[in-house]
Amino acid sequence: MGQKINPLSNRISLNGSWKSKWFATKAEFRKYLVDDIKIRDYVLERLSNAGIGNVEIVRSRDRLEIKLTTSKPGLVIGRGGQGINLLKEELQKKFYPGGLPAIRLDIIEERKPELSATLVGQNIGSQIERRIPYRRACKQAIEKTMASGAKGIKILVSGRLNGAEIARDEKFQDGSIPLSRFNMAIDYAVYHAKTTYGVIGVKVWINKGEMEDQVEER
Repeated sequence: MGQKINPLSNRISLNGSWKSKWFATKAEFRKYLVDDIKIRDYVLERLSNAGIGNVEIVRSRDRLEIKLTTSKPGLVIGRGGQGINLLKEELQKKFYPGGLPAIRLDIIEERKPELSATLVGQNIGSQIERRIPYRRACKQAIEKTMASGAKGIKILVSGRLNGAEIARDEKFQDGSIPLSRFNMAIDYAVYHAKTTYGVIGVKVWINKGEMEDQVEER
């Protein structure tokens, strides 16, 4: 078997950032960790159609800040801010009904969703769930990502493709994906598409170029 590692965790000391940022004692660590997982799952399920690329959680003594990176901020905020206020009330009532920590939501717009592996994987997976041919979905995603300035993209689709009795995997790639070069900014994500004939796994790798170029763009 191949010895593989997640490209994000492999580069976290160079250009990455933790999705949860807080400090806790040994007694609090387990509770904070489980709460973060539940909050993240709830937000992703609640806003499944809003193109959520990342959910970052920052804790302080009496406040919990949730930063949502989305390609459709208007859908999350709602008319007159009703959507975001309702979501904040639901989170507060479900997880911290006592009022502490106070939950705050920040919406960050994803200006280039075609360069986000999470959003590309969600797009392909949702098309597969709607019975759109997976080859067409993957090829369209590759064209859009390369047109947006990516240096390379690789998509691996696994499972009972087209309802076949025997599961298999199929790979689509364009450009270069140098996973062993640490100076390359590689984005990676996995999406599980739930279909009537089983779960189809979609893995996406996107090469955004060298890390120095990414810092200059920011």
